[in-house]
Amino acid sequence: MSPMAAAAVGMSPMAAAVAASSFPSCGPFRCPAAATRPHCSVSRRRSFSSVVAMASAAQVRAPSRKPFAPPREVHRPVAHSLPPQKREIFESLDSWAADNILVLLKPVERSWQPQDYLPDAASESFADDVRELRERAQEIPDDYLVCFVGDMVTEEALPTYQTMLNTLDGGVRDETGASATSWAVWTRAWAAEENRHGDLMNKYLFLTGRVDMRQIEKTIQYLIASGMDPKTETNPYMGFVYTSFQERATFISHGNTARHARRYGDAKLAQICGTIAADEKRHESAYERIVAKLFEVDPDYTVRAFADTMRKKVAMPAHLMYDGHDDALFARFSAVAQRLGVYTARDYADILEFLVRRWGVQDLTGLSGEGRRAQEFVCELGPRFRRLEERAHDKAKDKDTEFAPFSWIHGRQVQL
Repeated sequence: MSPMAAAAVGMSPMAAAVAASSFPSCGPFRCPAAATRPHCSVSRRRSFSSVVAMASAAQVRAPSRKPFAPPREVHRPVAHSLPPQKREIFESLDSWAADNILVLLKPVERSWQPQDYLPDAASESFADDVRELRERAQEIPDDYLVCFVGDMVTEEALPTYQTMLNTLDGGVRDETGASATSWAVWTRAWAAEENRHGDLMNKYLFLTGRVDMRQIEKTIQYLIASGMDPKTETNPYMGFVYTSFQERATFISHGNTARHARRYGDAKLAQICGTIAADEKRHESAYERIVAKLFEVDPDYTVRAFADTMRKKVAMPAHLMYDGHDDALFARFSAVAQRLGVYTARDYADILEFLVRRWGVQDLTGLSGEGRRAQEFVCELGPRFRRLEERAHDKAKDKDTEFAPFSWIHGRQVQL
């Protein structure tokens, strides 16, 4: 769930300025592009020496928050909103999930592994292979590295995402840790496939020599300790809408990093990103199938859950990202991803409109009054968001160019 993944408190994406936690609200959702850029430590008018001084001060200043607390306050979570009469639905769909969802998993023996894309430490050519990798990595610009690191940190917080799925009610969670239900089998096997993503990206970055691995490792530890606040209320209807959105966002983010890597002349890095994107696409298909089935068996409650999820803004998995210094780290990472085109506000609208079409929301009939209002809301939200994004894009042209240091790349400055 890389998820480019893909928004802070709001709809912040793991790799884009759809990171709404740091942006002002635009109606019933947060508009990343429509907001002011995150306050950064330096603009083009400041001297380089003042930037270095500020970055150095940030590195020695101890965090003032409590240990393991997230970098910003999260809303008070709601839990167990699933009505009792809905709980049996997922239990009744267990055999359907076995036939339609588990088939999207790949057997371990036929799955790629990180080592397939990295120099073999047991090979006599290992040193030469690493040297070649590092030479290619010298052509990668810092802003791309920031996006790649942010995506990798998001992937490495996998324990949080598996925990989130195992909070869902309705017979979906893995009650024993080794449950044989189709839902539990899916969650464990999905996590096992996802686990390879962060491993591969982490090892690649280590070998490049271009980044500060200790700062990155701290960021991962902070993020896992902070958890996440998806606002899905332990409700599987909202939970699977959320994961459908997130997996598609992550697929888009990794696909775009693959295209950028190819443009920079690193075919191997492009292959790495493309391989991960293909996994995310397959996982997206699984979650979309689940929600499509829910629309089939329970359309009224499902469309209301869809609307509720979108009203509360899709909070991206890494929205509580922190490196020990920068409380606005996620917003700045997202701003870089937005500028580079790795994951953008336009992608957010594209995903929303895609899901509306994929689930046939416009064609639903026989809904209750509340269901019809929810249907109208989600069908109008994409175009409304696009209009706001276009206005914000026009306003952004008049703003000063802003830069900020990133500890992940040894405090080097990157344009936001």
